[in-house]
Amino acid sequence: MLKATRLFIALFILSLTAIGYADDVIVGKVVGVADGDTITVLQDRTQYKIRLYGIDTPESHQDFGNRAKQFTSDLVFGKQVRVVKKDIDRYGRIVGMVYVGDVCVNESLVESGMAWVYRKYCMMEICESWFDLESMAIDGDIGLWSHPNPVAPWEFRKKKRS
Repeated sequence: MLKATRLFIALFILSLTAIGYADDVIVGKVVGVADGDTITVLQDRTQYKIRLYGIDTPESHQDFGNRAKQFTSDLVFGKQVRVVKKDIDRYGRIVGMVYVGDVCVNESLVESGMAWVYRKYCMMEICESWFDLESMAIDGDIGLWSHPNPVAPWEFRKKKRS
């Protein structure tokens, strides 16, 4: 009897955990690409503004800003994506990992040299492998790393504010 009670409690807790995680996933069609790291996903009749977790792409007025946006658009626009929510930012956007099939869009942007790993915010274990991908892109002069002096977007924004 005690064994059955423990099993019931364990299954109950597991089901509550699963219910909590179900709310943390959005599956829908990408209907907008604001820039390289911000998209709009339509699920049912609700639009969600999504900021890609752990990365930062060049701003639109920066070198490679339009290329990063185009890269993201080519990967996701009009396609079904899965967003795994990690946080909500100060602008109310969902911050998440974005997948098209098995492809992680966040990771693809870093690997292709279209994004920096956003060290200030990238805290998950996956970020360690993204640092390696970023280093390989730097070493290979891939994407924005082919530019002689790429400026990180957070530095670009900081200069723009001052």
